[in-house]
Amino acid sequence: MTLAAQFEIEYLQYLGADGTPVRNDLPEAARDTARLKELFRQMLFVRTFDTKAVALQRTGKLGTYASCLGHEATHVGIGASMRPEDTFAPSYREYGAQFMRGVRPREVLLYWGGDERGNDFAVPRHDFAWCVPISTQCLHAAGAALAFKLRGEERIAVGTCGDGGSSKTDFYAALNSGGAYALPLVLCVINNGWAISVPRSAQTGAQTLAQKGIAGGAYCLQVDGNDLIAVLEAMRIATERARSGQGPSVLEFVTYRLGDHTTADDARRYRDDAEVKAAWERDPIPRLRTWLT
Repeated sequence: MTLAAQFEIEYLQYLGADGTPVRNDLPEAARDTARLKELFRQMLFVRTFDTKAVALQRTGKLGTYASCLGHEATHVGIGASMRPEDTFAPSYREYGAQFMRGVRPREVLLYWGGDERGNDFAVPRHDFAWCVPISTQCLHAAGAALAFKLRGEERIAVGTCGDGGSSKTDFYAALNSGGAYALPLVLCVINNGWAISVPRSAQTGAQTLAQKGIAGGAYCLQVDGNDLIAVLEAMRIATERARSGQGPSVLEFVTYRLGDHTTADDARRYRDDAEVKAAWERDPIPRLRTWLT
């Protein structure tokens, strides 16, 4: 037989779980201490906000809430890598990215308190609302990217979904459109290991989630989502490609959902304590703190 095609997926990581470098070719982002300190403060703010929101729900002052515990590096890194004029199409827990783009904590609490006016962001007006239906926001991002290309604007669209979302038809349709029309689109798959109670291993046969982009003609990369430096570098590559007309990217950020799926969930029913304990050892906040000190 003749080989028709072949591919490989690179894994991007700069800092190990202990905060020390795992390679020598560190990117510019690793040397920008002032920026890293500011993003570290943002990560701490996101964690503090998340802790407070869970406490508000437990005391009856907030409705069902989706925690972002453990996702701080991925979310803040995504938001920090976008320009104000870009468009973001999130799922329902990317608060760190949205705070970086100007969404106010009050709006998040308003939404999870049951008031849809929380979705009416004061800033940025051109970002999409939270999307609870799984992966439909990927098509929203692709549509925005198509509009930018038709208008000749140097803007990009970034969409996020979870590992489970990457198995939905909406994800594949967005990916196919992005590749077919070389759209300025970045699809970020936030692989936190669990699609509610379904483990990553049970919901797809793919070796990586990044490789799903190969079929659509996208640039694909798997990234340590708990390493802020790696997140920033991956987003730099993908956004520069999008702005220069090189088409879409699929970035798989490997992280872990340290909390329950939502406050209506009890992850202890389906996850081993040992697995969660091991995941805490890869916590993104101590990792970056070690690098900065």
